[in-house]
Amino acid sequence: MSVDGGRSEAARRPRAEALDPLPVELSATTREFLKALSSPNRQRIMLLFARGAELSVGEVAEQIGIGQSTASEQLSVLRRAGIVTSRRDGKIVLYQSDRAGAMSVLADLQAYLQTCC
Repeated sequence: MSVDGGRSEAARRPRAEALDPLPVELSATTREFLKALSSPNRQRIMLLFARGAELSVGEVAEQIGIGQSTASEQLSVLRRAGIVTSRRDGKIVLYQSDRAGAMSVLADLQAYLQTCC
C-alpha cells in the first residue's frame, strides 16, 4: 500500500474553491467583433482598409480574389460587428473601417481581460 493510503493523484490535489462569477462580461458586440475577425478572408479585407480606404464590394472582391457575393457577405459580417461602416454613393455602396467602433470594442475587451487575467 502507498504512503498516502492508496488515494489517486486527483484525490491528493487540493480542491479549487468555487469561483465567483466575473463582474465583467463581454458584450454581444465584442463577441461579434471577435467572431468577425476569426476569418482569414475578413482579416484580409480589413487590411485593405488600413490606410482609410473607401472601397466598393467589387473593389474588395477584386483585390483579395473572391467573388462579389462572397465579398458582400463578408462585408456584412464586418458591418454587423461594428468594424466597418457603409454609405451609399448613387448605386454603389462604399465601405471603410469604423475606427471609433473598433476602439470601443477593444476597450470592452481590455476591461474584460484586466478582470479575468
